[in-house]
Amino acid sequence: MKAVILDGFCENPGDLSWDNVAGLCELTVYDRTAPEDVIARAQGAEILVVNKVPLREETLAQLPDVRYIAVLATGFNIIDTEYCAKRGIPVSNIPAYSTDSVAQYVFSFILAHASRVAEHSAAVHEGQWTSCPDFTFRVVPIAELAGKTLGIVGFGKIGQKVACIAQAFGMRVIATTAHPDKYAEKTVVFTDADTLARESDYISLHCPLTPQTTGLVNAQFLSKMKKSAFLVNTSRGPVVDEQALAQALDNGSIAGAGLDVLSDEPPKADNPLLTAKNCLITPHIAWAPTETRQRLMDIFTDNIRGFVTGKPINVVNM
Repeated sequence: MKAVILDGFCENPGDLSWDNVAGLCELTVYDRTAPEDVIARAQGAEILVVNKVPLREETLAQLPDVRYIAVLATGFNIIDTEYCAKRGIPVSNIPAYSTDSVAQYVFSFILAHASRVAEHSAAVHEGQWTSCPDFTFRVVPIAELAGKTLGIVGFGKIGQKVACIAQAFGMRVIATTAHPDKYAEKTVVFTDADTLARESDYISLHCPLTPQTTGLVNAQFLSKMKKSAFLVNTSRGPVVDEQALAQALDNGSIAGAGLDVLSDEPPKADNPLLTAKNCLITPHIAWAPTETRQRLMDIFTDNIRGFVTGKPINVVNM
């Protein structure tokens, strides 16, 4: 059975192995595939594997041999799943592989803002400690997390893990979710978005990207936040109105933001957040520790094995 991975580099830049998958099928791996090369490279493949390469109806219609699509990620909006269902093509994703790493990354941003380790280390290396008349000094204020309020938007597996870590720091946790009745959680207060915006010292976004959540953090939402509040987004870039956030940061309406996702990735050079004040931005890497990618690889291998043996798993469209 012929399988083609169209964009495997981000999952495996060389430190992992495709060997277990190669043992299940005739495997070809491309690091990256330009849109104009998809048809030629995928021709004759029964199994197509993608991370961010879109597979829409107009493309799949030219690939009659495709019987199965595996996504190297949790999100599968790049796939025309309805068309695949009509053709009887199962589509599998990789669920719940990055919960620990993303929750950890949220607190990388939160601690970066609260403890200001980077700023103080830079000051020491610049010689400010060696010339200091006292045993200590501060270049910017630092803060404790204990007693602060963390607002979590979306309370799936990652949101729940973030809540658990926050509580270990002694933080009060409030959250918004579409179905608060699903949770027996007694130590988290479920509330509405307006209350969460007003009361939170830190806000962490963990909602899926839907028509309802697109632009959820807009000028109106930001205007309700405390001037001392810090926003974290590790979910999806378009959940945030980037122009409104840049204005809020530059105006000092909120204290800062930590973003691992943007609306366009890679971002355009004129993205206003690239020059906004007090804005930490990293290149969509919360999911990418070695251990996390190995977990993804293991689940992906199980997905391929399931299809090859006639028992597909983690199917999202049937």
